Amino acid sequence: MRGNRADKPPAAPVNSVSGRTAYPPRNAASAESVGLRQSRGLEEFFSYIRDQSGLTILDLGGATQENVSFITNLGHRLYSEDFLQILNETFGANDTVDQSNPGRIEYFLRQALEYPEDHFDGVLVWDVLEYLAPALLTAVVERLCKIVRPKSYMLSFFQSDDKLDVVPFYTFRIQEVNVLQVSQQGMHRPAQLFNNRGVEKLFGQCESVKFFLTRERLREVIVKV
Repeated sequence: MRGNRADKPPAAPVNSVSGRTAYPPRNAASAESVGLRQSRGLEEFFSYIRDQSGLTILDLGGATQENVSFITNLGHRLYSEDFLQILNETFGANDTVDQSNPGRIEYFLRQALEYPEDHFDGVLVWDVLEYLAPALLTAVVERLCKIVRPKSYMLSFFQSDDKLDVVPFYTFRIQEVNVLQVSQQGMHRPAQLFNNRGVEKLFGQCESVKFFLTRERLREVIVKV
């Protein structure tokens, strides 16, 4: 994990829910493999950077050997942030109430997304935005759009059914430019889910939003900043 976490604020309250961890660690050994599958969203993401080298990519899923090796072998620099672990450290597991606190929001942004404007040529967001309550979500998307260069791509995943109370928790590891290894570790209760119109509104400041539906009932979304 990048950065100094020494200036952490007092721990946020934890609301326990039996049998469920809101933000499980991405590299947990208990993750159950769903298998390899085609990813049109990933293919679209790599089509943007395919003929370039020396680009700077941000991965919000934490550092995994597969993703690090794949991106760097293409000749790009990869920054990894364990976004959900930082979320846990800042707000506490299973807690979304405090995500409207301006001081904690600013602290979280410093810990997870403290980068200069126009620093990245692409971001692998994965599914982390579903863990964020409205105030924090708005602040995170605004920060992402600032640290990504214009015309660059962000790849984000959203559940296709926005009426669910609990949804699968997935991890994603890149195998090929259009192939992901998808693993599931239990279920979680999202802070909020989105229909297509909600996703479009979320990224309203960006140039375009493009959807791909997967067999895991996820929508892969390519956002052009």
